Amino acid sequence: IHLTKNIPVEAGMAGGSTDCAATLHAINELFNLGADTKKLMELGVKLGADVPYCVMAKTALSEGIGEVLTPVEPLKDCYVLVVKPPISVSTKMVYTNLNANELEKHPDVDGMIEALKISDLSGVASRMENVLETVTVHMHPEIETIKKAMKEKGALNAIMSGSGPTVFGLFEDKDKVWEAAMMISDEELAPEVFITRPVNG
Repeated sequence: IHLTKNIPVEAGMAGGSTDCAATLHAINELFNLGADTKKLMELGVKLGADVPYCVMAKTALSEGIGEVLTPVEPLKDCYVLVVKPPISVSTKMVYTNLNANELEKHPDVDGMIEALKISDLSGVASRMENVLETVTVHMHPEIETIKKAMKEKGALNAIMSGSGPTVFGLFEDKDKVWEAAMMISDEELAPEVFITRPVNG
């Protein structure tokens, strides 16, 4: 099997898990195996903790190691600015150095689910947190610089994706997201800058 990878590697964007999920779907279809989504998710969790979520391909609350998934309301339409600085981060290294017992703050999961339910984009943004930043940002302060730049240009909020170093920000305004993207490119804060929108299938 030959995969063409378009998602940057070691970027904290679950690119490997996404590719794995797509491959499972493709094998199932190409060989007429007839496996349903649940079966593909059961197979996927043996290959990676994030694979079942990518197989499911819907907004969901993830529990356990990633195999317990509960669908929730999708993110309302908005603009998402994705910025990958020119560094790579090992997920294993980040988790090894995470002192979970010492964390003072934990994401407001219940509040996030409620904000999604009522399509409150500001409520979603205000609850965006990533505890892995306590490890990765300390090692790569440019992540915080990119987050700050996005927020100064109108992002409702910006956080690191996964184990990093990619940063994403939520915008309501098309002009503001383009201004932020151009500024980050012009100031050479990162070589890879993308504007995208949620896919609510």
